[in-house]
Amino acid sequence: MVEARRPSQTLAAAASFFNGERLTMARQLKGLKKSHLASRIEMSPASVTAWESGAKQPNRATVAKLALALQVEPQFFGGGAPPKANKPHFRSLRSTPQIAQDEAEAYGRFVAEIAGMLENAVEFPEALLPDLPVDPDERSMTPEEAAREARQFFGVGPGPVQHVVRLVERSGVVVVFSEPGVAAIDAYSLHSATRPIIVLNPVKDDYYRQRFDAAHELGHLIMHHDAEPGGKVAEEQANRFASEFLMPAEEIAPFLPISTAGKAWATLAELKEYWGVSLAALLYRARALGVMSDVSYRNAVIRMSQNGWRRAEPGRISSLEMPSILPRAREVLHEAGVDEASFLAGSGLPVELYKTAASRVPVVAAAS
Repeated sequence: MVEARRPSQTLAAAASFFNGERLTMARQLKGLKKSHLASRIEMSPASVTAWESGAKQPNRATVAKLALALQVEPQFFGGGAPPKANKPHFRSLRSTPQIAQDEAEAYGRFVAEIAGMLENAVEFPEALLPDLPVDPDERSMTPEEAAREARQFFGVGPGPVQHVVRLVERSGVVVVFSEPGVAAIDAYSLHSATRPIIVLNPVKDDYYRQRFDAAHELGHLIMHHDAEPGGKVAEEQANRFASEFLMPAEEIAPFLPISTAGKAWATLAELKEYWGVSLAALLYRARALGVMSDVSYRNAVIRMSQNGWRRAEPGRISSLEMPSILPRAREVLHEAGVDEASFLAGSGLPVELYKTAASRVPVVAAAS
C-alpha cells in the first residue's frame, strides 16, 4: 500500500511542478476574472497573470490559497497541461459574455481530461466521424449534402433518427450535460486532443429541441474543423445540417402542411412525435423547403407565441436523451470497487464536477 502524502509534501510537489495552464483552467471553471481571483487571495492581478503565463511560480503558501479559492486540491496545479482543444462552437459569440465562453471552454477541456483518464481504465468506442468540410461559399459541398452523407455513414435508414445522442456516442463522441446553473450558453461542441465533445445545456429541458441541438453540434464537428466559431454562416449551416439530418427533405416535404389552417396543427403534432423534432423546427423546415409561404410561416409563429409554445411546446415525451459513455465508465469503476475520490486522488480534479460530467441525468444546481 502506498503511503499517503502529508499536506506539506503535496504542497511542495504542487509548487515545484506548478503548471500555469491548469491555474487558468481552474479559474475559468469557477467563472472568475484574474482580478476577481487576485482579490480573493489578496494578491495583485499581475501576479495571477505571471503564474498563468509561467513567468513566475507561486510558493507553497500561495498554492494553498489558490486551491482554497478555486476549490481544487493543490495537486491539481501540478499536473501536465490540460488537453488541447479547438475553440468551442457557440451559437452566438456576440450574445455570449467572454467569462461564460471561457468557463465553457474550460469545462470542455476538463471533460476531455476526464475522458482520457476513464479511457485508460475502460474501453471506449473508436472516435470515428466522417470528415465533410463545408466552406462558407459551399463550393464543394452543401450542409444538406453533408447531412445525407452523414446519415449514410452512420447507417441511418429511411425515417427518423431513433436516438441522436446514442448515435453520436457510438462514433466515439463524448456527450455530457453542462454544469448546473450555467444558462448563458446553449449547447456547444469542440474537438479535443482526446475526443470530440458535445456539451448539452439541459436548461430548456425539452426532448425535441435537445435532439436538434445534438444534431446541430454534430454538424459542426463534421463540417467545421477550421470555421470561425460563432459565425453567422457556420451557425446557419449547422441548422441546415440538423434539419436535413433529422428530417430528410425527400421524406418529410410531402407531409408538411402549406399553412396552419384546419387540421394543420394536428398534423404538425403527429409529425413532431414521429420525427422527434419541435413544432418550431417543423415550421422552419416547411418554409425552407418552400412548402409554406413566408406569410403562413409568420402567422404560425405568431400563433405559437400567443399559445406560449415558443417557451414550452406541447409534446408527449418529457425525458431528455441521456448520454452513456462517461456514466457507464464511472459505473464500471464503481463495480470494480473504485469510487470517485480514489479515481481522482492523484489528479486533484474536483469530484463534484466529475460527477456532473459523468452523470446520465442533468445535475440540478443547489438552492442558494
